[in-house]
Amino acid sequence: MEPYAEVVESYRRFADEASDSPTFADWSRAVAEDPEVVEWIRALPALKQQPNLVLAAARWHGVAAPGPYAGFRDALLGDDGSIVDTIMSRSTQTNEVGRLATLVPAFAQLAAGSGRPLALLEVGASAGLCLYPDAWGYEWTTEAGPVRLGEAPYLPCRVSGDAPLPTALPEVAWRGGIDLNPLDVTDEDAMAWLENLVWPEQDERRARLREAVRRARTSPPELHRGDLLTDLPALVEEATAHGTVVVFHSAVIAYLEPADRLRFDTMIRDMVGDGVCHWVSNEGKQVLESVTATGPAIPPDHPTFVLGVDGQMVARTHGHGRSMRWTA
Repeated sequence: MEPYAEVVESYRRFADEASDSPTFADWSRAVAEDPEVVEWIRALPALKQQPNLVLAAARWHGVAAPGPYAGFRDALLGDDGSIVDTIMSRSTQTNEVGRLATLVPAFAQLAAGSGRPLALLEVGASAGLCLYPDAWGYEWTTEAGPVRLGEAPYLPCRVSGDAPLPTALPEVAWRGGIDLNPLDVTDEDAMAWLENLVWPEQDERRARLREAVRRARTSPPELHRGDLLTDLPALVEEATAHGTVVVFHSAVIAYLEPADRLRFDTMIRDMVGDGVCHWVSNEGKQVLESVTATGPAIPPDHPTFVLGVDGQMVARTHGHGRSMRWTA
């Protein structure tokens, strides 16, 4: 997803990316062909026009999903201001723990190379649910058969290519995060919004989110309110005392304006170059072009995330962690 893309292009692209949600795919295609709804969305600030946010806000106010596009359309065009208020006050802080199935191989590689436990620092942490890679089991389905690590419930992922699947869970000595609006796992309203962001048909993801929240509440993560472009270096310095620092993010940098993405890219590469941290990125293929350019060419019409380690592409991944094609 490209939050700053023009509305018609953005919703057509999201329809392809949301192929595993028939409702959202159908609604997004219909939006792209509906001039009145397009104009309604264009009246919002650029970052607030994104499909995930608009669709979720409509659901938050009772639009049935699954349900017909007409219900969604009528709700937007007849809005009394409630949906707009939700769009303006909320954000798409999806905490998809399924992505850990694609992140853990990268974490394990970095841990093995350092010989120290990890100090995980998540950029755009939301509620910090992805800061617990050592608390889940994993089932990677490979061409040679399933590979399991840890205990059930397992996070599933189809794997192709010569992926370095770990044989032990990463040892995490410290876990923290930074977000403009960190969410408290004990805040029922905030957790209800996170659940609302899960796509309509995806009951398995919804159940996994509830379990992730339950686990995080037993030992809430250390989350900091701040701007990643200015406040990250100080947090990296703090984390250094605890272990090998790994700064990571997944579906976050897309929400920066293009110029700020470049600023972040330069800053984090300088930090990696100085040896103060490692960097694991997992973003849409167009978001961090410097990372995507280091791997095999990706067809223009192929939606995918790109997993990078210290600025080098190592895999293509599904946005919710369902699959991974190792390319390194």
